Amino acid sequence: MPDTKVAQRGSRKEKQGVVVSKSGDKSVVVMVERLKRHPVYGKVIRVLRKFHAHDEENRARVGDRVRILECRPMSRTKRWRVVEIIGGRRAAEAAGES
Repeated sequence: MPDTKVAQRGSRKEKQGVVVSKSGDKSVVVMVERLKRHPVYGKVIRVLRKFHAHDEENRARVGDRVRILECRPMSRTKRWRVVEIIGGRRAAEAAGES
């Protein structure tokens, strides 16, 4: 009989969002948007939440769309790390647009 804690290990949450702030060296603040249905009225509501993430290479800039992954606590607020830069300002520069 497999242990349930061992079976769930390694499954980390992943989110996509936009960098809204560059908060110091190797740190960014990512705004993640999700849609949630109102419990009574049924209207779909946009819920915004900020996550502090670790950016090891200091590559993410404000306006970039990034993918973040849950990780060990890096500091008091940082519990996520930037995995990749998906799009945004940096992707437009790479494609040759200004």
